[in-house]
Amino acid sequence: MGNSNSSNSKTNIIVNHDFSQGLQSWHPNSCEGFVVSSDSDNPGLLAVVSNRTERWQGLEQDITSKVSPGLTYSVSALVGISGPTEGSSEEALATLKLEHTGSGANYMLVGKTSTSKGKWNKLEGTFSLSTIPDRVFFYLEGPSPGVNLLIKSVVICNPDCSKPKDSFCGSAAKDDENLIVNPNFEDGSNNWSGRGCKIAVQNSAADGKIVPQSGKVFAVATGRTQNWHGIQQEITGRVQRKLAYEVTAVVRIYGNNVTSADVRATLWVKNPDNREQYIGIANLQAKDSEWVQLQGKFLLNGSPNKIVVYLEGPPPGTDLLVNSFTLKHATKVPPSPLPIIENPAFGVNILQNSNLSDATNGWFPLGNCSLNVATGSPHVLPPMARESLGVHESLSGRCIAVTKRTQTWMGPAQMITDKVKLFLTYQISAWVKIVPGAASGPQNVNVALGVDNNWVNGGQVEINDDRWHEIGGSFRIEKQPSKVMVYIQGPAGGVDFMVAGLQIFAVDRVARFKHLRRHADKIRKRDVTLKFTGGDSSSLHGTFVKVRQTQNSFPLGTCISRTNIDNEDFVDFFVKNFNWAVFGNELKWYWTESQQGNLNYKDADDLVELCRAHNIDMRGHCIFWDVDGTVQPWIKSLNKDDLMKAVQNRITDLLTRYKGKFKHYDVNNEMLHGSFYQDRLGKDIRPYMFKTANQLDPFAALFVNDYHVEDGCDTRSTPERYIEQVLDLQERGAAVGGIGIQGHIDSPVGPVVCSALDGLGILGLPIWFTELDVSSTNEYIRAEDLEVMLREAFAHPSVEGVMLWGFWELFMSRENSHLVEAEGEVNEAGRRLLALKKEWLSHASGEIDESGEFGFRGFHGSYRVEVVGLSKKVTKTFVVEKGDGDTPLVLNIDLSSS
Repeated sequence: MGNSNSSNSKTNIIVNHDFSQGLQSWHPNSCEGFVVSSDSDNPGLLAVVSNRTERWQGLEQDITSKVSPGLTYSVSALVGISGPTEGSSEEALATLKLEHTGSGANYMLVGKTSTSKGKWNKLEGTFSLSTIPDRVFFYLEGPSPGVNLLIKSVVICNPDCSKPKDSFCGSAAKDDENLIVNPNFEDGSNNWSGRGCKIAVQNSAADGKIVPQSGKVFAVATGRTQNWHGIQQEITGRVQRKLAYEVTAVVRIYGNNVTSADVRATLWVKNPDNREQYIGIANLQAKDSEWVQLQGKFLLNGSPNKIVVYLEGPPPGTDLLVNSFTLKHATKVPPSPLPIIENPAFGVNILQNSNLSDATNGWFPLGNCSLNVATGSPHVLPPMARESLGVHESLSGRCIAVTKRTQTWMGPAQMITDKVKLFLTYQISAWVKIVPGAASGPQNVNVALGVDNNWVNGGQVEINDDRWHEIGGSFRIEKQPSKVMVYIQGPAGGVDFMVAGLQIFAVDRVARFKHLRRHADKIRKRDVTLKFTGGDSSSLHGTFVKVRQTQNSFPLGTCISRTNIDNEDFVDFFVKNFNWAVFGNELKWYWTESQQGNLNYKDADDLVELCRAHNIDMRGHCIFWDVDGTVQPWIKSLNKDDLMKAVQNRITDLLTRYKGKFKHYDVNNEMLHGSFYQDRLGKDIRPYMFKTANQLDPFAALFVNDYHVEDGCDTRSTPERYIEQVLDLQERGAAVGGIGIQGHIDSPVGPVVCSALDGLGILGLPIWFTELDVSSTNEYIRAEDLEVMLREAFAHPSVEGVMLWGFWELFMSRENSHLVEAEGEVNEAGRRLLALKKEWLSHASGEIDESGEFGFRGFHGSYRVEVVGLSKKVTKTFVVEKGDGDTPLVLNIDLSSS
């Protein structure tokens, strides 16, 4: 084959034109496609389009947002064929598919060429669109059914585009090109408009006290009567889908006696189906005293008809000032390096004089309180520390008695600045006790860290008696601090307390992982005997058998949203790696009925359709949400009778519409942290919700769901409180079918998490991590955190499933928690997930014994077995169900049927 043509990446509107990123941004049209290396005479990559049963089947790419009306685009592609052909040559075509909402699709032939085996042919043509339809797809097609279409490269550009100041051609922008027209307002307000208000361009304000930070002028959005009023610019046609963009704006506020206010950068898009969407880009607290920089990123999954970027946020009557506005393709951040930690000293207490053998030396009172050494404290390590440290010397029995406290924050403290190492995860453990007498009601005791000016929660416990209680928690520092102090605080002023055996030590995660592998092997695997029939045992004896597990049956799911599924790369990763799904917002009441009586189930319906098409099970999140701040204003305005009627309508509408489709429902989210419905409708409303849901969809498991249950840092949601809540609901007739632990966790430590799981396990209900995410600026540490949580879940007998709260950058609720970068590259955390999925697949091979049997031990799930060496190779499938781990599963494999 001849040489390929070269492409100009500055003007080519085709993404991944040379298939260097596989089939990313390309989509096989009712056929199959893959990328392979080309021959040595013509090095590089090529796309192979196979399993074609119609001439029109080929490879397509959505170019809606990349073409502009009235411009002429040239097309050049290198194409070839392989496989059986009807003649010496085949025809290859370049076509545009033009979709119009409500009137179907039209097709435009761009160019065609004849091609034959062993030769690359150039397919060329041009096109121009007077108007842009709702969707524009470019695709290559043409050869006879059964013939493979080969594609080496594709270029579409506008060679005559001389871009004037105020226009954009259809070519892709340079990475450093500002896509905003008139970004510094040097051309007045041209290309800008007010969003619900007026805009003006000025060189000063406030009698000359406000002048531009840069340049000569700034824009002012004035006459604002709503928070969403501001300044906007339409950017339709300038940004491409599936690319990350960064917005930077220099902003300020002025007027109405407001000195500080929230300013937001927001994207408004209108999709081809007329669905509107608002995408938050960034927000900060702007001031009236100085200019500040607002910065954030966004990515479009689909191809909207219209895109507007705008600034909004301050209260009505306050002017919003903008000095400059930049929108560029986001610079890719290099992967964070693997932290090198020398001499981590796992399990060694970094505190001085922890056993108080040297009086209180090393400790000092924080605030005006007194510290003295007392005796009578436990001699054994607290259970969570014992789980991490194993065999350990006994504690001294001495403790610090803290007296004469007048504020909650007063207590013993110690500086540990030089002893803490970056990126190490530390476990905290201590015994604490409230001195009887002065306390009136429950008291919180907290181990805290002061890291420069930031408070870090190291664990806390609520005490309502005179017993010793365990505190367990963790922390990690990822940025070099100038000062780190640990201190114990919390009880009300005047309440004395005691602290004993405080330990802070680095955790050996690798050692814990070995322990968890052994546990997982016991509870997630089963001995299996394959008993082969269909031939006499003598003929089968010695025949080679290969067993491969195709899927582990342990539920591993993720959060998805309606906007995500417009991105075929997101969908591909989702369906390949997860077997459960939960919707981020689309099933919540504030989404399905933001205004009373206006129901929106379209977004949820689209997600349900996708999941069912790929046999992915779904959790329903959530029917109600008990936290006041999540409740729509119209619901808050209802009287008691109308609110009860609205609750009845909500649960009936939702569960009737989706009956049998969701395997789980979170009935009333976060009841440990909120009580909106209970406060207004009485204590019986909670069991009523469960009872009614069970009547409407008896096959769905009904869950409680809450956060900070597993990390020891929130006394409102301890395992003990969760247990009390579940038992109370059950006593009042609620059909509680499962326990949801959200799992939004920082610096997780296995024994702390496991302790919570052990406690909740006494209820005998399935436990699921329902919203798991971990966060670290370093993707290797993030990967470690994720591995900690997944291994703890997989190795615990009470845990029956894990849901991640997303995986794609810019579509996560927490910063630095993604597994896949915005433009589709899997990072170290994502690779760790894939490695664990691979580890949790069992494979075995060997020979059939004289009894016609082959045995192995494997994870629960689906398998394929190949029997090789008979007259033909026979492949069968089977499933290893969960069962008694001590009882082997015997499966009959009939080799006589194909």
